[in-house]
Amino acid sequence: MGKTIIRVLAPLLVIAGGVGVSVLLHATKPQPEKSGDKARPVSVYTAPVQRQDVVLEVFTQGEVRPRTELDLVAQVSGRIVAVSPEFTEGGIITPGEALLEIEDTDYRLALREAQARVAEARVAVEQALADADVARKQLRNEPNASDLALKKPQVARARAQLEAAEAGLEQARLDLERTRITLPFEGRLTATRADKGQYITAGAVVGHAFASDVVEVRLPLADAQLASLGLPIGYSAEAGGGLPVDFSARVAGTQQHWRGRLTRLDAAIDPATRTLYGMAELHSPYRDNVSDLGMPMAVGLYVEATIQGRSMRDARLIPAEALRAGDTVYLVSEAGTLDIRQVDVLHRNGERAVISAGLEGGERVVTSAIRNPIQGMAIYSIDGDDTAVATN
Repeated sequence: MGKTIIRVLAPLLVIAGGVGVSVLLHATKPQPEKSGDKARPVSVYTAPVQRQDVVLEVFTQGEVRPRTELDLVAQVSGRIVAVSPEFTEGGIITPGEALLEIEDTDYRLALREAQARVAEARVAVEQALADADVARKQLRNEPNASDLALKKPQVARARAQLEAAEAGLEQARLDLERTRITLPFEGRLTATRADKGQYITAGAVVGHAFASDVVEVRLPLADAQLASLGLPIGYSAEAGGGLPVDFSARVAGTQQHWRGRLTRLDAAIDPATRTLYGMAELHSPYRDNVSDLGMPMAVGLYVEATIQGRSMRDARLIPAEALRAGDTVYLVSEAGTLDIRQVDVLHRNGERAVISAGLEGGERVVTSAIRNPIQGMAIYSIDGDDTAVATN
């Protein structure tokens, strides 16, 4: 009986002893020291919100193309007997200067024949008028004399024949002039398809050229860019007007700049890209309006365009890196804590953003990255010179 009681109580005593030791250790464990320091502020770089008058700038790009571009087409047939030295790819076109000359012997003979027909028709008119005068005198006492008896139809026929002969003479002169293939503007040749000795027919294409007086650049514009320009859809500038545009491209290893004007906007939005296109112009790109380094803004060149848009008075400006996703801005409050604020962005580019609402001049915006930003978190503001301007 005694052994049975011992076997039952022994495990219970072991368990009770273990619990007692555990309670004793927990009661006598040392307490960790409590620190009274607050969370360390996060250091950030900041910049002030500036208030000043600005001119909004729109950045876009496009390809230079000529305003006038055409095929050179022969208007008469014949053998080419002369070719200008400028009739080659890249050749300079002078207004009225012959690029090609077609053999004109047949056309000169046709002109002489037309002149003879005119002279003959004039004699016929004089003869008809004389006959009519005689008939009128003979029939002056006949009140009911017919027009045929008075030779009026004969006079009308003679005059009609004279007009036809004069028209034939004018056509012969035109055909003779058209043996010299010319253009009425300054330009450049981009292709040639004929040479001396070749026989060509009327309507044959002998080359391709463009006018060098004006080049155009078609520029895509997003809705925000259109707002920065302050122009309505379908805008068309008056002669000599339009918004200033600075074109730039890297040519011959150097950045070149040219100055033109935005003269009009399309009246419809492109359904494929959902953008609006504007047209900028540059006059005399190969002679008067070359770059500062003497480089022309050549046709086919891909250029970047900076358009000067509307002016803004007392605008709020912040660095581009201070504008966060969703048009939010991080600011340093007077208490040295983070203030996450929503703003209205009027214009932005790679360097700055123009804010229309949500900021005041003198406030400081955070320009550096913040990991896990939380409204009201402690921050330590540093300006561009690593000088502390606000602390927690």
